Amino acid sequence: MNNILITGGAGFIGSHVVRLFVKKYPNKNIINLDALTYAGNLENLKDIETSENYTFVKADICDFEVVDSIFKQYGIDSVIHLAAESHVDRSIKDPLSFARTNVMGTLSLLQAAKTNWNDDLKGKLFYHVSTDEVYGSLGDDGFFTEKTAYDPHSPYSASKASSDHFVRSFHDTYKLPIVISNCSNNYGSFQFPEKLIPLFINNICTNKELPVYGEGKNVRDWLFVEDHARAIDLIFHEGKLGDTYNIGGFNEWKNIDLVQVLIKTVDKLLGNPEGTSDKLITFVKDRAGHDYRYAIDSSKLKEELGWEPSLQFEEGIEKTVKWYLNNQDWVKNVTSGDYLKYYKEMYEK
Repeated sequence: MNNILITGGAGFIGSHVVRLFVKKYPNKNIINLDALTYAGNLENLKDIETSENYTFVKADICDFEVVDSIFKQYGIDSVIHLAAESHVDRSIKDPLSFARTNVMGTLSLLQAAKTNWNDDLKGKLFYHVSTDEVYGSLGDDGFFTEKTAYDPHSPYSASKASSDHFVRSFHDTYKLPIVISNCSNNYGSFQFPEKLIPLFINNICTNKELPVYGEGKNVRDWLFVEDHARAIDLIFHEGKLGDTYNIGGFNEWKNIDLVQVLIKTVDKLLGNPEGTSDKLITFVKDRAGHDYRYAIDSSKLKEELGWEPSLQFEEGIEKTVKWYLNNQDWVKNVTSGDYLKYYKEMYEK
């Protein structure tokens, strides 16, 4: 697997995966395919953009003819598919765009892989990165395992569940070599500030309200993005074909408790008296179809491939907060749209 296509590589998780692969595998060609929608930002990859083994291609995964031509031009022999619409709130407002990108875009990539690889499947791999949200919601007890039945509740999770099923169908029907991973909520550097952690860090810094859904009792498992990238690397190279691996951070937090940790950490690093930003918490109407609890059992990944998280949550949060505080220009560019100038200068003629 020497010509690796990584989709969505200018996004949050994707940029960490691209960076890891470009630096760790100088003899492999990394082709980053990204449509550069609002959450795709090439500034995330400025440190590796001139690397000899890195190529960026601006394209839409839903355009089969273009995707097919990329497979042919670069001799793609493996895919790590991360490109997706991923924000639940956006999916509630615009479910059609989620079906288009997450379902039809995945199908376009699968068809291109099937068409170009034909029966020569040795050394080929289609790795589909998915979410724990396809499993639905948990009560106070229990964990999602790789055998948990799918029960998606939002348009986002329904679109990801559908894409998972298409990936498995190509394995069962056409013998396409595939592997799937389902991860919990990611956090870390370069995350677009519509997501909870970077949004709240930015809001605390700018003295804006911290909108908490309902009573803040919903529970999520949090995974440091660099640990997720390491897991993807491991599964890509050592995962069993046709298998699914759950990736979790072993970090369950109620939303309101997470907000308190963020407030404490940001206030401390800004030199504010403890509790200064507590007044910013604002409880708002709960999200439609809001799942109560997600929790992943990652024991299969640990036992079979030896992966486990490298950071405790508080340690990862402090590292993340420091990154956002030290990269205010990035935050301002992303939130203002000024980063679009970078695209035009680099890739538009």
